[in-house]
Amino acid sequence: MNRRTTLASAIALTAGLALAGCSSDSSDGKPDLKVSQAFMPQPVSADMAGGFLVVKNDSKTADKLTKVTSDISDDVTIHETKSQKMQEVKSFDIPANGRLDLERGGSHIMFMGLKKKPKQGEKVSIELHFEKAGTVKVELPVKESTYNPKHH
Repeated sequence: MNRRTTLASAIALTAGLALAGCSSDSSDGKPDLKVSQAFMPQPVSADMAGGFLVVKNDSKTADKLTKVTSDISDDVTIHETKSQKMQEVKSFDIPANGRLDLERGGSHIMFMGLKKKPKQGEKVSIELHFEKAGTVKVELPVKESTYNPKHH
């Protein structure tokens, strides 16, 4: 092998490794999801509550939130609000290089038939179930009943 061929091969290999390092998809092809801004307002009723959070997808692979589970309730569903009406949905899309916002007045997690009423300062454990990324455990800090991160 001459010097020019060796240099060209080294440059090609380095470029290939650099490009591979730039990919934000994990080596197993799963989306790179990060959860932030999670909270539950202290419930005003003893039997139901809402949960809110942001899921950011820093990858080229879209995903779906398909289910939420928690030991605080056996009846946890996901809802969207359209035209001032709340309705249960089967899943939420999380676009590639995008985000899912579950926020007051919009899409959210609904906890029915609470086993105990969480109080401000406590944390509620939930598991987010994604179609491709699998299960992600999240702690929802319980905030005052009027809490809205847009105003804090």
